[in-house]
Amino acid sequence: MNFAVRPWAVAAVLSLLALSPAAGHAGMTPDEVKNFEGHKAKAEKGDRVAQNLLGVCYASGEGVSQDSVQAISWWRKAADQDFADAQCNLGFCYQLGIGAERDYAQAVSWWRKAADQGYALAQDSLGVCFIKGEGVAKDPVQAASWWRKAADQGHAPAQYNLGLCFYRGVGLMKDHLQAVSCWRSAAQQQHAAAQFYLGVCCGNGEGVAKDPAQAASWYRKAAEQGYALAQFYLAICYYNGEGVAKDLVQAVSWYRKAAEQGHAPAQFNLGVCCENGEGVAKDHVQAASWYRKAADQGVADAQFNLGVYYAYGLGLEKDFEQAASWYRKAADQGFARAQFNLGVFSANGEGVAKDLVQAVSLYRKAAEQGHAPAQFNLGVCYDNGEGVAKDPVQAVSWWRKAAEQGYADAQSNLGVAYHYGQGVIKNEIEAYAYYNLAGITSEGARKNLAVLENEITSDARLLGQRRTIQLQKEIEGRLETAQDLLDAVRREKLREGI
Repeated sequence: MNFAVRPWAVAAVLSLLALSPAAGHAGMTPDEVKNFEGHKAKAEKGDRVAQNLLGVCYASGEGVSQDSVQAISWWRKAADQDFADAQCNLGFCYQLGIGAERDYAQAVSWWRKAADQGYALAQDSLGVCFIKGEGVAKDPVQAASWWRKAADQGHAPAQYNLGLCFYRGVGLMKDHLQAVSCWRSAAQQQHAAAQFYLGVCCGNGEGVAKDPAQAASWYRKAAEQGYALAQFYLAICYYNGEGVAKDLVQAVSWYRKAAEQGHAPAQFNLGVCCENGEGVAKDHVQAASWYRKAADQGVADAQFNLGVYYAYGLGLEKDFEQAASWYRKAADQGFARAQFNLGVFSANGEGVAKDLVQAVSLYRKAAEQGHAPAQFNLGVCYDNGEGVAKDPVQAVSWWRKAAEQGYADAQSNLGVAYHYGQGVIKNEIEAYAYYNLAGITSEGARKNLAVLENEITSDARLLGQRRTIQLQKEIEGRLETAQDLLDAVRREKLREGI
């Protein structure tokens, strides 16, 4: 997992410093003005607490017009007297470039002064600097060390960050038990990200007994605080009936909450629900809208689906050029189905110039990822010499890969190859078995099998039937293994999305 996916928490006390001009004391209460004047009188006499509070007044516009330069000036006076609150505030000013030029080294300097006095927020902020290498050399060990100091004081953002260190083995030895302990402490303080990660641990059985119901419970706590990733995971729980009763309406509701915050996978999943009428009325226009939002954020599945919508005129005006454009975006990310569809477009000259060489290239990219229709089409290209030199052996090789996935057209073509010895040694028993398997769904294979049965002996037919059973078991075994792999990839992709 990449650290950049889940930003390290910085509990910013200066969110109020996005300053805008304010006229006089408009909108200020008499108490605010009185407090400001009281702080000013004490600050001018050198009271460091009052100097810090006066800086807050200038930063927030309480009792006086907002003035970031004045805020930083008064915080510096208090900071020079070793007042940790003011030192921490100065650090944020330099980090954000408010009232002074952005200067990460200065931010680190002031946070270190406050951190050395045990100020938890400054310790947590220093940890962020060390993990990101802002104003200081990147050093995960130092980051973890500072987060531990803040976490030991009960600082929830630091407890969360320290949990990430333990979970990922960054700056510390990987230890899921310790990660769970840190996140539980932060979660009890309503830290949404920690609640979410506790849900992940419960769902995966990492550092705690696997418990889908507990996972859903923690996701809900974070989701109800507006944490988009938790809303997405809670929706998945409802969609699959994991840890909660299956409820597609609830799934859609939580997907929508996350999607409206710009969460791309939720936007895609919401599009799927709208397309299929799952938990919501079937609506291709809405599906296309959500697919576009996710596609614009680079979600390959959504780019592919949007291409399909343009190709078939679902919820959008049919437009092969737009379809090809979106297929290409997904194909460039290695999305096999998009590579295949774009290959078909290239072969037929739909939405793009006809180019059989390009079609073969795209089929090959998809085929090498195990996409059965692309393997079949690539075999056809080799068989016909379209976009590539004619090569019956290569044709058989690619058809075999597709046939092993249960692809009937490939099985039928393999039957033909074995029947007539094209690209492979003639073998009527193999031909019988492949025709027989393909014949379940392929009329052409059934006709070819009828022809073959008139050419072979009854003993050969019996051997062919036995080989059919054996071949079917071989294919089913491969499919089960492939499904296990796909399931593992799906789980890992979910984890990488954290």
